[in-house]
Amino acid sequence: MGAPPLAQEIIRLKRDGQVLSRAQIDAFVAGLADGSWSEGQAAAMAMAILLRGMVPAETVALTAAMTHSGEVLDWRAAGLHGPILDKHSTGGVGDKVSLMLAPIVAACGGVVPMISGRGLGHTGGTLDKLESLPGYGVDPDRARLLACLRGAGCAIVGASARLAPADRRLYAIRDVTATVESVPLITASILSKKLAAGLQALVMDVKVGNGAFTPSIEQARTLARSLVSTAAGAGLPTVALLTDMSQPLGRTAGNALEMREAIDFLTGADREPRQLELTVALCAWLVHLGGLCPTLAEAEQRVLAALAGGEAAERFGRMVASLGGPADVLRDPMLPVAPVRCDVRASRAGVVVAIDTRAVGLAVVALGGGRRRPGECIDPSVGFSGLLPLGAAVSAGQALAQVHAAGTAAADEAASALQAAVTIAEEPPALPPVVHEIIGV
Repeated sequence: MGAPPLAQEIIRLKRDGQVLSRAQIDAFVAGLADGSWSEGQAAAMAMAILLRGMVPAETVALTAAMTHSGEVLDWRAAGLHGPILDKHSTGGVGDKVSLMLAPIVAACGGVVPMISGRGLGHTGGTLDKLESLPGYGVDPDRARLLACLRGAGCAIVGASARLAPADRRLYAIRDVTATVESVPLITASILSKKLAAGLQALVMDVKVGNGAFTPSIEQARTLARSLVSTAAGAGLPTVALLTDMSQPLGRTAGNALEMREAIDFLTGADREPRQLELTVALCAWLVHLGGLCPTLAEAEQRVLAALAGGEAAERFGRMVASLGGPADVLRDPMLPVAPVRCDVRASRAGVVVAIDTRAVGLAVVALGGGRRRPGECIDPSVGFSGLLPLGAAVSAGQALAQVHAAGTAAADEAASALQAAVTIAEEPPALPPVVHEIIGV
């Protein structure tokens, strides 16, 4: 074998808008993984890709190289019964669907080794929500992970450092070089980890609206098409749903509060309508794609039966106990409670016509429920509950939500931020659909 292509030559080619060969892309990814590409070279390459883009074949090659930069899981000898399935969301405020989807799909016959992440910017992270349960371990060893998958059918955990290490390094570089928004880089980052997890089918939840990283339908559609076509090129059946994030999803925003809402959803104590519609849609597509039901309509009925019969809630309880969380999480989740709770009141009567969803997420971060810097400790107890949806009629002084805070000053600031984020007017708004489009069918 000859020497690998020079880093500066590969960067020059992409800078000038050339289509890179698989060998050149492989060299870039290998350089990320083994450190032979410097930080400056990796940053220059990321910027070149952002500015010049990639054709679909390049994105497929980049995704494949990043997938194989570390361990690729093989479940064939693990004794698991059912197709290996997963879902990924591009992130939003109050988006706790993963907590419900994994046990629902497991109850329908799938196996869900869900690799999740932490909060990013104004959006919440599934791992942070789970860690509000005392003792829950997001980094189990392989034996414990397999025991959980065999017993519960699902396990929501963090990514091992052995999975797609090239992406780990490149993401850190993109985060500080204004290259996060590149569609080929987003596509390769998401799919490399999913492909390394050994999946047989994937459903993508691509958020649209003022609380999403892709606020316009055109941006979301571009990303969704890239994800679906690249996954198909890698042999992974994938469907993407473009879903609404012009308001928080569900009634809560904040880690422990969202965990409580997820438990109430699974047990049937409370199922907010928009959240129910989205969860059922994502679960049904995954059950159908995984070959567990021949039609989408049958998949929807199986999902609803898993909820109504309590099997999904039981699977969640088994998963939490298996990974070190509370033994009876459905009845006593042992969630932390904020010391200060107060209502956020409407300043006038009318109808909720708009919500600055990103501002709501940032208010949770300001309360201590998210990170301003990587590695920062968070307060799982803070956030908002009882959030009113778009179209809700309110009277002057009625509660728009309840703020949960560590102190009165923080509560007052969060209340002011939420009041500013909610627009009340006379005429009711045109309500957006929960699911805008489905791509990949």
